[in-house]
Amino acid sequence: MSRQLVALLATAGLLLGGCATVSDTIDAINPFSSAGPKMTPLAPFTATAEVRTAWSASIGKAGDYSFTPAVVGDAAFVASRSGSIAKLEGGKVAWKIEAGQPLSAGVGANGRLLVVGTSKGEVLAFSAEDGKALWQAKVSSEVLASPVVGDDGVAVKSGDNRVHLLDLGDGGRKWVYQRATPPLSVRGAGSPVFADRYVFVGYPGGKMVALAIQNGAPVWEGTVALPKGATELDRVADIVAAPVIDGRLICAVAFQGRVACFDMGQGGTMIWSRDLSSVTGLAMDSRYLFVADDKGVVSALDRQSGSSLWKQDKLKNRKLSAPVVQRGLVAVADAEGIVHFLSREDGSFAARQKTDGTPVRAPLKMLGNAVLVQTTGGSVSAVEAQ
Repeated sequence: MSRQLVALLATAGLLLGGCATVSDTIDAINPFSSAGPKMTPLAPFTATAEVRTAWSASIGKAGDYSFTPAVVGDAAFVASRSGSIAKLEGGKVAWKIEAGQPLSAGVGANGRLLVVGTSKGEVLAFSAEDGKALWQAKVSSEVLASPVVGDDGVAVKSGDNRVHLLDLGDGGRKWVYQRATPPLSVRGAGSPVFADRYVFVGYPGGKMVALAIQNGAPVWEGTVALPKGATELDRVADIVAAPVIDGRLICAVAFQGRVACFDMGQGGTMIWSRDLSSVTGLAMDSRYLFVADDKGVVSALDRQSGSSLWKQDKLKNRKLSAPVVQRGLVAVADAEGIVHFLSREDGSFAARQKTDGTPVRAPLKMLGNAVLVQTTGGSVSAVEAQ
């Protein structure tokens, strides 16, 4: 097993699941250890933007899981490993409940419903208005990715890489999609994405699939990465993070693979691809596609051609979150709970803000003009820069 690969998987906060022939080796990996290359020290810089924490609240620790806030209008819905779930408005708790059992994923929400998952494969739904329990459903295995609430149902990707569409009203199963997966894959927390008439989902082996919302049938399949190498570990090339969509353009990135963009209006025709590996994900605006790679390098690519526009390499090995774009700035957070704001135009440092000092594994979210950050230590902060 490559030491470099072991270190990457350990520091990324991911687990491996695979065939019995490698299970002893895999069990020896501690995915949440501090092993791996030393983080690059942060160098001083001259700030070009003003930054402040508008508010901060506490929800509870994430443990060995990743919890992503859901933003609906001016409200943020958050959850923790212990089972705490809360609705925050302006940083104040509108309501808070206890699920009564440990959680492993969340939150998915719309204006009426919020949904979380457990390591036992249970999906729990509550009223977004007051937190009242509404229904409970069961999927085929643990839920690591936040469920997604759409107009046609709740999409849940379980740990065995099946996608379940559940009824909004009672959690009844509408359909399940499953496919063969490689003997070894990264256990990630990339959620499905609703767009138009489809549910898009990334898979081990580097495939992105468009499923018909009506019946779960695969409509088209895009190859983001092709497994290559002599060993099963070398051949891991999985889409771990959720794809991003803007208009007809959909883009995804794979671990040990590529970033690729497709035209949904042309049946998933690939527009471009380039070699790049990431376990956290992408952000996109009207011109650029932004990605934080496995080494902690943040890149801006032209969304139409994939050509490189700039790179920021002074955050190497800092275990960066997926980026978001905010007011001409690109924000990423790191393993010390620090939010870094980079210039959208050239990648230079514009501002920096500390949170609670614990890692940020979950993707950042936008809440109005603020970047919403949930740390593994349990703090939820709205950070503004301008």
